[in-house]
Amino acid sequence: MKLILATRKSPLALVQTGMVAAHLRSGLGVETDLLKIVTTGDQQTDWSLENKGGKGLFTSELEAALLRGDADVAVHSTKDLPGEMPAGLAIAGYMPREDPRDVLVLHAGVAKPKTIATGSPRRRLQVKALFPDVEFCEIRGNVDTRLRKIGEQHVADGTVLAAAGLKRLGIASWPNIEFHALGFQSMVPAVGQGAIAVQCRAVDAAKFAKVFDAATAVQLALERAFQSALGGGCHTAFGVHATADTLYFFHEKTGLRSLPLTADDLARPVATAVRILHSLGVP
Repeated sequence: MKLILATRKSPLALVQTGMVAAHLRSGLGVETDLLKIVTTGDQQTDWSLENKGGKGLFTSELEAALLRGDADVAVHSTKDLPGEMPAGLAIAGYMPREDPRDVLVLHAGVAKPKTIATGSPRRRLQVKALFPDVEFCEIRGNVDTRLRKIGEQHVADGTVLAAAGLKRLGIASWPNIEFHALGFQSMVPAVGQGAIAVQCRAVDAAKFAKVFDAATAVQLALERAFQSALGGGCHTAFGVHATADTLYFFHEKTGLRSLPLTADDLARPVATAVRILHSLGVP
């Protein structure tokens, strides 16, 4: 049996899809092949994701390949997935979550950045709390492109990248760059940050049920319940991260909050998200 995995063509996407392919070969004893797709978000490198809304820009073409039957699964960075799942598709599961933190990437020697390049409202508002006088611009491109723009070209004093992506690409250092990991009390990650999602047709979901990571699935069910309740796209300054006992929440209306979580909270993700949002007065 051979499974076809739909993936973006970016270096990080190919690394992540290679991880999933190896996991499926080991767990199911199948052969794998890749269907490499250029998404709208990859093509339109001059677009502002915030202005375009961002929803589905990196996922829609992969989902279409699933629905057509051209691929058996699609591999996504979970933070790219919209809250709503297209009819006929489901999340097969998640790989074990990597470090979900954001990393402040600064040009060497810059202690107090004057300019940070990020198009994420979530990152901008939280960085503004750390550096009140900072100004923002936007850069697009793969991770190495962004690092060159900060370290070599110095188009801005810094940017913010996901720790998981840097680790999966094997980037622990870069010329003229300093990396500063940001704890959850300083920067709440995006929904699903650090997790690789494997999507499939709904009728095939059962065959993958025991292959992927159960603990990651429990935590992400709660994070995605918040995402669905808020309808959050790239235009909303919103982040949420669930651990086994704590929820870290950030919203433009509330600022950064941390709340205790119980096993029952995690077992009832939709009800928990509704209750917490109501208690915080969001939306």
